[in-house]
Amino acid sequence: MINRLNTKLMHPRDQIALVIRRIYERGMTTTSGGNISLKDEEGNIWVTPSAVDKGSLRPSDIVCVKSNGSIIGKHKPSSEFPFHKAIYEARSDIKAVIHAHPPALVSFSIVRKIPNTNVISQAKHICGPIGYAKYELPGSKALGEVIAKEFAKGFKAVIMENHGTVLGGSDLSDAFQRFEALEFSARIILFGSNIGKPNYLSDEQINEWEKQVPSLMPEMDVVEHPSDEREKRNEIVKIVRRACRQGLMISSYGTVSMRWKGNDFLITPTDVPRWDMDIGDIVQIKNGKRESGKMPSRATWMHEEIYKKNPKVNSIIMTQSPYLMAFGVTNEYLNVRTIPESWIFLQDIASFEFGTHFKSQSESKIINNKSTAIIIQNDSVMITGDKLLQTFDYLEVAEFSAKSLVMGASLGEMVPINNEQVEELRKAFLE
Repeated sequence: MINRLNTKLMHPRDQIALVIRRIYERGMTTTSGGNISLKDEEGNIWVTPSAVDKGSLRPSDIVCVKSNGSIIGKHKPSSEFPFHKAIYEARSDIKAVIHAHPPALVSFSIVRKIPNTNVISQAKHICGPIGYAKYELPGSKALGEVIAKEFAKGFKAVIMENHGTVLGGSDLSDAFQRFEALEFSARIILFGSNIGKPNYLSDEQINEWEKQVPSLMPEMDVVEHPSDEREKRNEIVKIVRRACRQGLMISSYGTVSMRWKGNDFLITPTDVPRWDMDIGDIVQIKNGKRESGKMPSRATWMHEEIYKKNPKVNSIIMTQSPYLMAFGVTNEYLNVRTIPESWIFLQDIASFEFGTHFKSQSESKIINNKSTAIIIQNDSVMITGDKLLQTFDYLEVAEFSAKSLVMGASLGEMVPINNEQVEELRKAFLE
């Protein structure tokens, strides 16, 4: 049974422990690095403790600094608490702050650059403009002042010179989505630079993407949830959470669907953090109508057309994974003739220009494409298959293949499996 992690209803100490664990397990901070705080309705600030292992932090370890300055908890507040407090004083709309040292953003901080979030479709909207704070001694009043000054300008994301990054949000989920999207943008810029030159979307292209609101399909009058439908809901949620844990999906982007009966299917919703998705969030699409009271993914129309025109496709995953997106932001050719498994499963990965996935392009070649995997430039990768677990496996294989190519780029020219070897694979596995 999958239960909803409704973070907004969790106690502040539980929210903080959950999010710092996600950050640590995804390799975006170290045992000793990073800190999180949350300001509650009474003005109290809940914050991670100083000198406590981030990999095993428990809710009982979280410290509360009361509005009157008194401290409740068995540990000292984080040594960086002064700049958390300074941010809250500078911005009344900020209710949560995340500070960490994720590798890609640290890379930008030590070369004195800010990542261009126009590299993927949704990041600019989520991250907003990004500030830059000059180096000051960690834990010092001066550091708090330079960071608060950037937040006072309206920024919710700030690169800290030779240090890391700090992000704020209206709640902890909002701050985490911003943190995750910014680090992801930095990673694909770095990975893309290993194999080519990253391309960026114009503001006009991003605005067009933002206009692609989910289709207001008519609502069903009656919704039924027989056992086979409920089983598929569970499968979808398990795969979404697995993808998040493995870094193959981030909070702000990812769509998964499964064919149910005929051309009816189930699909993930829009504007629900992928980490916290629940079976009750999944949207049923039946006879061209949506489950009442729910807003399906903005890509629902595309999934619907693919199911109609491709009877052998029974599941679809659209996501952003870092190494595949390195090819998705450079338009470099992803040659999957790396190892036999890659070619057998994928054979070829087609690439399409940004915008060909808009609903206004309903006759797009994407709909009729027979490739197992495709890349939509600066937007996503789409994987299709029969069983959902099989489709997820294809995603993993594609990502591993892309990772091998990105990592091997500095070693020399790739030598792929030759045509004769490919023909042997074709005869042995595909005929």
